[in-house]
Amino acid sequence: MSGDGKGSGAKGPVDLNAATEEQLVGLPGIGPVMAKAIVAWRQANGRFANVDQLGEVDGIGPGRLQKLRELVKV
Repeated sequence: MSGDGKGSGAKGPVDLNAATEEQLVGLPGIGPVMAKAIVAWRQANGRFANVDQLGEVDGIGPGRLQKLRELVKV
C-alpha cells in the first residue's frame, strides 16, 4: 500500500472529489466496479456538493450510503 497519498494513516475520510478508483476501493462495500461508477458520476456531473449525492451513484442505496457517510467527505 505504498503511494503518494497525502495521508499517512487510514483515519481521515476519503475526499469524494479527489479520490482515485484505488482509494475508493479501500472503502467497505466498494469494489472496482463501484469505484469506477463513483468516478464516472463525478466526471459526468462535476464535483459532489455533499456526501448525500453519493446516493445518486447507481448501486449505492441508503444502507451503503449510511455505512460510507462517516468515511467520506467532500
